[in-house]
This record gives sequence, C-alpha cells and structure tokens, in this order.
Amino acid sequence: MLRSRICWSGLGIFLLLALGLPEQPGAIPAFARRYRQSCTTCHSPFPRLKPYGEEFAGDGFIIPEEERERDYVTAGDELLWLNRDFPLAVRFDAYALYDEAAEGTGSQSVENDLQIPWGLKLLSGGTLYRNIGYYFYFYMSERGEVAGIEDAYVHFNDLAGQPLDLMVGQFQTSDPLMKRELRMTFEDYEIYKRKVGDSGVNLTYDRGFMATYTIEPTGTDLVAMLVNGNGKDEAGDDHKFDSDDFKNGGARISQAVGEFGSLGGFVYFGREEAASGAENEVLYWGPDLSVGFGPLTLTGQYLVRRDDNPLFHDSPGDEEVETTGFVAELLIAPRGDRSRHYVTLLYNQVETDLTDVVPGAPMEQGVAYETATLAITHLLARNLRLSAEYTRDLELERNRFVLGLVTGF
Repeated sequence: MLRSRICWSGLGIFLLLALGLPEQPGAIPAFARRYRQSCTTCHSPFPRLKPYGEEFAGDGFIIPEEERERDYVTAGDELLWLNRDFPLAVRFDAYALYDEAAEGTGSQSVENDLQIPWGLKLLSGGTLYRNIGYYFYFYMSERGEVAGIEDAYVHFNDLAGQPLDLMVGQFQTSDPLMKRELRMTFEDYEIYKRKVGDSGVNLTYDRGFMATYTIEPTGTDLVAMLVNGNGKDEAGDDHKFDSDDFKNGGARISQAVGEFGSLGGFVYFGREEAASGAENEVLYWGPDLSVGFGPLTLTGQYLVRRDDNPLFHDSPGDEEVETTGFVAELLIAPRGDRSRHYVTLLYNQVETDLTDVVPGAPMEQGVAYETATLAITHLLARNLRLSAEYTRDLELERNRFVLGLVTGF
C-alpha cells in the first residue's frame, strides 16, 4: 500500500513539474510536414479538429491551392500523381492509471497499471490524384497487441464538380457524430461502442461506403452509409468478411444554426443472422447538438437503440430490448486555438432493458453505465500533450485516475 502511494505521488510530482516546462520545438506529423503549416492550422489541440481541419479532411486531406506538380512524380504521364515524399507519421499514447475495484464484487483486478505504451500507430494520408485522397493507420500496438488496420479508405472529393464526396473502405459508423478518435479523454463515448446481448452490431469500425453531400445555400449536410454491419473482424474460412447476407445502412442530416452550432438527426438500421439461423433487427435513432461560443464548445448525443432478438432465440417471443444512451462533452479553451491548457468535462449514461448480464462486470461491460469525467490537458508542444483525468463511475461507485502522454511525430 505504501509503495503504491509513493508510486502515484511520484507520478503526480512528475506531471506537475512537466506542466511548468517551456514549450519545446518538436517534429510535426505528415500533413504539417507536407504543407509546411503548424498543427494549429487544423487542430486545437491535436487530435481535435477545428473547422478548417474538418474542411481539410472533407477534401480528402488535400489543400487544392497548395498542390504543385513539383511535389509529385508524374513520369510525364498526366494520369499519374505519385507523392515525391511518401507521407508517414506516428502517434504514441502512454498512460498510468489507478482504477479502483468495484465494491462488493470480489474483483481481483489490478488497480495500479502502467500502460506504456497504450498505443503506437503508423499513419499515412494524402493525394492519389486530382480530388482523390486516401487515409489509413496501422496499430502496431494497442493494449499490447498488434491490432492491425482500423481507419483505411479512399476519399473521392467533389464528384462531378458537385459538393458530393464518397469514402470507400473502413471507418467508424459514428464518425458523422462525435468522432471517437478525436476525443481528448481516456474515457470513451460509451453508447457508440456498446453491444447488446449477443449482437455483433455497434457504431464503431465497419467496412463499406459513406457518401456526404452539402446543400451550401442552407448550410445543410447529408450523410448516407452502407456497411457489412459486423465490424472489422478478419475474413472467415470462406474468405468473406460479412458473417451474413444482410447489409446495414445509416443516414444523418445536420443543419447549421448561425455561426455557433448545428443540430443533427441520425438513424441506423440493419439485420444480423446467427449461425443457428436466428435473426436480430437493430435500429438506432437520435438527435445530436454542437455549440461553440468563445472558449466553450459543447457537443451532445442522445441515442435510442432497439433490438428485436439480441439473444438470438430460435423462437423469439417478446424479446425486444431498448437501450438508450447519452453523451455530453464540454471543452474549455481559455485562449481559443492558441491555448496550451484545456479542460474537458464528459458525461456518459447508458441504460438497457437487458438484464441477464452478471452484475459487477468491468466498467466498460456493465448493464447500466454512468460516468462523469474531468480532464485537464497541457501542451508541452503543439504535437505533445500531457493530461490528468478523473472519472467517477456513478453506477458502481468507483474511481479512476489517469495520467497521460500523447504525441504525434
């Protein structure tokens, strides 16, 4: 017990000393190297995107007015654009945490852990041809395992000269909502990754198509997607990725409200089949909100999920299960995109009708889920940040403290 206190006291002192260090120059990731621009052009702070960063990503990671022939190897063929310097970057995440065991559950889980590194990934993205870009990253280590490819897609921008984009590949189906990869906290957006019963469906990674269209005069964004619906698992013995013949679809509409925010609505529907032949139909729907004013940015999502047979009974009766989720995040940046200190407040709540799960499961697997998180972030450099985070599990009455270091280079 004494050693544990000394360990965590030492880590706390290290963090406090680090917060007082002056800003240091450092290497910059692939896009900043390519266009000779600071990380703050797109991020505030990284990996969170500013409006210009959203536009850059929406253009397929291309700045059209900055594209020059000298940056490519064309070999005298106007149909060939090869990057003269292949863009690569690395992201490194490391955490030290104290995760309190749930009271009265008999849990013997480790409470103190050094998750160093928690993740190490290789990223690349850029131009394939005029108005065509690509992006992917490979997790060389995620929680100690080689996780492989997560995001990986080709992006066709402004098809037929219209504000119509098409992404082909692997992405998160929650990306049009609150992007999990861009969050500032160790704590996740729980409703997006939650599965119900034996269902394989959630709103994280999947394979398929995503199309976006902007009605510019009204500031309205439309998104439609078609995916396998069973995640990013490896192909089966038949060399097929999908586990059944059904495909899932989703759509979102988002309306800008003045210059300060947007309102959106999301729907996702699909069907899945178990090896026994039993089927489950899944439906998500819900509104979302984003508001930015001065140093404050508030984002919120409410989702309802309905499964008609999530346990895949051969003769389902009254098996419908409803799961509701709410996530709200407030980011405080005292000096806007020039801030070096940030405060993030995050609230998660998930409730479900399904009750045949063992109580006292780990924080991310329990039937009901409710957490409140406070995180403080400090930038040592534009591409290196430290964080201190506290999460209170309001459902299981337990605490988690996390010290983090995240960098990209």
